[in-house]
Amino acid sequence: MRIVFMGTPDFAVPCLEALIKDGNEISTVFTQPDKPKGRGYTLTPPPVKVCALQHNIEVFQPETLKDGAALELLKKIAPQMIVVVAYGKILPKDILDLPPYGCVNVHASLLPEYRGAAPIQRAVIDGKTKTGVTAMYMDAGLDTGDMLMKAELEIGENETADELHDRLSVLGAELIVKTVHEAEQGRLTREKQDDSLSCYAAMLTKDMSAVDFTESAQKVHNLVRGLNSWPSASAVLSGKRIKIHRTLVTNGSGEPGQILSLDPFIVACGSGAVEILELQPEGKKKMSAKAFVNGLHNVSAAELRFS
Repeated sequence: MRIVFMGTPDFAVPCLEALIKDGNEISTVFTQPDKPKGRGYTLTPPPVKVCALQHNIEVFQPETLKDGAALELLKKIAPQMIVVVAYGKILPKDILDLPPYGCVNVHASLLPEYRGAAPIQRAVIDGKTKTGVTAMYMDAGLDTGDMLMKAELEIGENETADELHDRLSVLGAELIVKTVHEAEQGRLTREKQDDSLSCYAAMLTKDMSAVDFTESAQKVHNLVRGLNSWPSASAVLSGKRIKIHRTLVTNGSGEPGQILSLDPFIVACGSGAVEILELQPEGKKKMSAKAFVNGLHNVSAAELRFS
């Protein structure tokens, strides 16, 4: 099938690779403009652009899709389908209506749950044990179009959002190839979303980082997993902010935030306790909890407390 692919971050790359490998004609890739990154603010291309150029595919990086230029280009290309995976721009109706096989989006949740920008992280934070990917026809709403196909997987009890992201990106690649095949055979069936079952996965912010140890150990653990690797959960210990990257739920009781043990590094929560496995003191690199404790120089657990 002749496809125009629209996507930007790492999550979208396996979908593009899979469509190419499957023998589809990817005539053009649309992606976000290059952005400055790092301390030197070096202009950096998005991962999808890098992938497209490696396959000698033309790349178009419009600032907007609303000025008519994108529409005119798409009319010349005449794609049979537009595939959109984490592109980051809303498609105007005239573009949505252009390809005969429609505009198909791969979304990283089991819709109608977790519409929006951060479905993977929100599912982990909410303690979900199952998630997946949905292929859907796009419409004017935000992830509200008719569903086409789904694939699901179990979320590990200690799995981080980053780890889940990587597994879902592979699952999404498998799903989009199947969806294209079904479209070519005329076997796709549309299923309307039940809006009453929907919830919105808003973009993550740094304001979410603070750990509240009065919450249950499971909730603390879920927050740490869901905010890994950005913006990272954090708490204040002895006046210094520490990012908390990995935890386990464990047994223990005490005042919330109280350090119950240094080896292993266990902190009391509102109910239960968490063992901190990996953390990052302010201004330092990520390290194991054991390495952190070794640097405390004979400080006892009773002298420490998270606030």
